[in-house]
Amino acid sequence: MAKNPSLIVSAHHAFPRYQQIARQLKQAISEGELLPGSRLPSSRTMALELGVARATVENAYGELVSQGWLERRGQAGTFVSPSVTATASSQNVAASQPQGAPLPFQMGLPALDAFPRALWARLMGRRLRLQTRYDLVMPEFKGESTLRQAIADYLRFSRSIECLPEQIFITAGFQASMRLAVRALAKPGDGIWLEDPGYRYIRPVFTDAQMVMHPVPVDEEGMQIDYGLAHAPQARFALLTPAHQSPLGVALSLERRRQLLDWAATQQSWIFEDDYDSEFRYHGKPLPPIKSLDGPERVIYAGTFSKSMFPALRVAWLVVPQRQIEAFSQAAGFLPCTAPLLIQQTLADFLREGHFWRHLKKMRQCYSERRVWLETALQNEGFEVVPQAGGIQLVMRVKGNDRSLVARARAAGLAVQALSDWRMIPQGEGGILMSFTNVTSAEMALGYASQLRKAIM
Repeated sequence: MAKNPSLIVSAHHAFPRYQQIARQLKQAISEGELLPGSRLPSSRTMALELGVARATVENAYGELVSQGWLERRGQAGTFVSPSVTATASSQNVAASQPQGAPLPFQMGLPALDAFPRALWARLMGRRLRLQTRYDLVMPEFKGESTLRQAIADYLRFSRSIECLPEQIFITAGFQASMRLAVRALAKPGDGIWLEDPGYRYIRPVFTDAQMVMHPVPVDEEGMQIDYGLAHAPQARFALLTPAHQSPLGVALSLERRRQLLDWAATQQSWIFEDDYDSEFRYHGKPLPPIKSLDGPERVIYAGTFSKSMFPALRVAWLVVPQRQIEAFSQAAGFLPCTAPLLIQQTLADFLREGHFWRHLKKMRQCYSERRVWLETALQNEGFEVVPQAGGIQLVMRVKGNDRSLVARARAAGLAVQALSDWRMIPQGEGGILMSFTNVTSAEMALGYASQLRKAIM
């Protein structure tokens, strides 16, 4: 049996007791205090030593088992996973990542350790027990009605968007939402404004639809609407992330929101509003979504649960104007919602019972702390971090070729991205994009920042 590492559990800590135990055990594994294959004390023994309930230790062990750090071997006990490569220093944390765990700085992921998986399992188990034989048929092509109603209620109170459940279409992710919208509204040759830099992974949707993409620069007030009006005024669509621009993190100013709506109304064009990261703003009150100002009804509002909950859900939604319900319904007949009914029903319960609100509140506090940890660690290493009011990623300014720097960092096991790769037109300063959501301690942030400095400087 492994020597029991020195653990400290406090009732006044920001994290629950089981998370405190899990975090300290991960650190002990990373630093080589607990070696791969070593056996941990039983949950009963650990609970007695720490003065906590046995269930608290079981929850901590279960968290690490799900992440690949530990494995259970029946009556033999709980062991450090042999797939974990221990290191002698917390500055080499990346090398000790268990199989399947997020890489350091990996983008597009929420805090996987902070999602209430036990609660989610209970809700799903209840839904399984309540299902009838009629729940085994094909789900509604627009999405489960209870989920559409729950989303409508959530948007009304959280984002000041008045809509009916009939206006909501459930899809299997943001790309699926855009494919549905393009099928319903677009034709080959239609132009679309895209933020530059902007979300790079959505461009194939418009390429497949034979649309013409017009890059529009982004500054400290968001997409430069004047540039779009000057260079492509006849475009039929505009896609943007006004709440928290991806990847620069700026918000579209109120004046530009009105300017955009005036253009759409005049040209009879459509605005695709991706309300990216709107839930995670740490400072100041967020501006209202464009959809809430949409008198002319030219906005298609898109959202997803991938960042606010977890990506494996593969559940997103669209809110469409009432007069477009029929066109989207016809398109959805060819591109029906593929999210499993059980997932949709469980998600509806998660929203209706208030769990989503409480989860978001906890995550805002969690992300605010984790961003400070990483930003401070990067600044201590001499890096310059671009200030942002929210979101789940950050931008670090760099001099020189950011692509070559990122290539060196990725060779060292760091999953950063180059800002230049998010641009359509080569221009502007370089930068390195990274996420802080799964940086679970200030010590881990220091280790990652040190690794990054050694890799690129």
